[in-house]
Amino acid sequence: EVQLVESGGGLVQPGGSLRLSCAASGFTFDEYAMGWVRQAPGKGLEWVSLISWNGGSTFYPESTKGRFTISRDNAKNTLYLQMNSLKFDDTAVYYCVKDVTPVPSRPVGVLRRDMYDYWGQGTQVTVSS
Repeated sequence: EVQLVESGGGLVQPGGSLRLSCAASGFTFDEYAMGWVRQAPGKGLEWVSLISWNGGSTFYPESTKGRFTISRDNAKNTLYLQMNSLKFDDTAVYYCVKDVTPVPSRPVGVLRRDMYDYWGQGTQVTVSS
C-alpha cells in the first residue's frame, strides 16, 4: 500500500521559514519523480515544486522560485520542502504527491488531482502575524 505522510507544517510569521517532510512507503521511491502541491482556502490546486527521481532536476513556478527548495533523500525514502521568506499567500494545505514517471513535467493549465497517482493527507501551513 502506497503511503505518503507529510509533517512539519504549522504557524509561522511572515518572513519566517518552515521545512516540510514527506515519508514515503509502499513503492520504489527512487524510481519516481515527486512533488509538492498546495491548496489555499477557497482556491484551486497549485503546484509548488517538482523533483526528478534522483534529485537532478527541480522545477518551481514563479510564485515559489527563489524562496522554496525541494530535495529528496532516496536512502530514507523522504521528500523535503524548505520554505523561506514565507508570505501570507503561502497559507495553504501542502500535499506531497507521487508522479507516474521518473522525470516530472511542468504542469500546464489547471492542476487536477488525477495528474498524480498518489497524494498525502496534507499538512497545514499558516503564515500569520
